[in-house]
Amino acid sequence: MAKITVRSWATPLTLGAFLLMSVTGVLMFLEWEPGQMTVAHEWFSWLFLAGAGAHIAVNIRPFKNHLKSRWGRSSIAVFTLILTAFAFSWGMITGPQLKRPIEQALVEAPLAALAGIAGLSPDALLARLAARGIVANGRQSIAAASAASGIDENRLLAIIFLKQ
Repeated sequence: MAKITVRSWATPLTLGAFLLMSVTGVLMFLEWEPGQMTVAHEWFSWLFLAGAGAHIAVNIRPFKNHLKSRWGRSSIAVFTLILTAFAFSWGMITGPQLKRPIEQALVEAPLAALAGIAGLSPDALLARLAARGIVANGRQSIAAASAASGIDENRLLAIIFLKQ
């Protein structure tokens, strides 16, 4: 039986995770995120980092030589500057910055108020939940209904907004 070495798995892991992250990243950029696309992109980034770190470790001599070259140092400098620039919003408000506070407001809003946002009457919203065995009232929030029913907050939001 062949010995499993870091070199034997580092490059395939790096390549596979890179391909997955590239495809999911492009699809996310195009705002096509069906199923668990975003989750796969976020979680596989950790596998990519593990594979890349191991790949660098087994190829440390060529890596160090690359960093001694002008192109190696320049690439690190350029991408460090780009990362630094993108760490700041420069007054621009982006969709990802808005996502969490909007989601939190929806989860904490009374169901009666959420009904209007979803284009439903409060009674229709409560009937939609009741049809799935979820007992709630208009004063409750998604968070409270989730705690009472044991159903995930995102699932409850999906029932309301995606008409599932």
